[in-house]
Formats: sequence, C-alpha cells, structure tokens
Amino acid sequence: MRQEIRICGFGGQGVITGAVILGKAAAVYDGKIACQTQSYGPEARGGAASAMVVISDGPIGYPGVHAADVLVAMSQEAFTRYSREVNPDSIIIIDPDTVFNYDAPQTIYSVRSTKIAEDLGNVVIANIVMLGALTALSGVVSTDAILAATLASVPTRFTELNRSALESGIAAGLSLKI
Repeated sequence: MRQEIRICGFGGQGVITGAVILGKAAAVYDGKIACQTQSYGPEARGGAASAMVVISDGPIGYPGVHAADVLVAMSQEAFTRYSREVNPDSIIIIDPDTVFNYDAPQTIYSVRSTKIAEDLGNVVIANIVMLGALTALSGVVSTDAILAATLASVPTRFTELNRSALESGIAAGLSLKI
C-alpha cells in the first residue's frame, strides 16, 4: 500500500508543519515507512507552499507525489495548481473560506479549518484542524498516531489548543464521511 498525500496552500498556513506531523504519525507512531518533501516560494509568508508525504508498508523508491491519493488545499492558488494532479478516486479536502472556485470530478470535502481555528482562539492551528479531517476522511494514519505526533511536535503550552484543533478536525471529517 502506497499513499501519496499533498498538503498545499500559502506560506504561513503551516502546510509544511502539517506534513512533517503526518509523516511522523505514520513512521514513528504507526510503524509505516514515510517520506516527506516540500517546496515553497522565496517569500517567508504568503508565497506558494506545497508539502508531500508518501506513506507505505514497504520501501519507497521515489519520494515524490505522481498523483495524490489525498489532496488538502488551503488556498485557491494551491487548488488551481494541484487539483489536476490527483487520482480519479482521490480525496480532496478544501477550506471553502480560502478556496472559492473548485470543480473536480472527485468528491470534494469542505472543512472550514480557518473558521474552526478562529473559533478555538488561534487561526495558526488551521493546519492541525486539516490534519484531523484528513485522518478521519482518509485513514492514512490512525487517530492515536496523529494525536501523539501532533502533541510531540508542538510546544507544551499549546498542547490543549492543538488537541482541541485536532479533535475538531476529526469531528468535521467524520461528519462528512459517507
């Protein structure tokens, strides 16, 4: 089983941090093999950002994403650029507050990660909300693994905030699951 995941948006949304946490969940806590790569523009914030995670039960010969099994798009530019580089049966997750024009033959799941994060008190955790939704909708990692990886990756003083963000994302994803 090889799963290719792309998380994309713009700099400052935690796209790369989210991918690192996802890779850690798979490799450290679920005992799978994972590889994470990233690309981003020269801007510190606001430029394009894309991070890829390949998760497998066996060796990974190529660390890149050919056609994503899961696409998380957190900006319009990211959706427009990467929505065509997915499998026919892929899972696409967007934030409808940041991705306005979306059309694809695949089912698109709308998770208001920015709004959920704002309601929890900090927009910075929108990426963690998306990780929860991604976990619930795709099952690429276990909920125990994503929780452990998230809590191991954030400063202690933000543990409860990130736990709430992850749980809110999981709940949002489960509510969309058919």
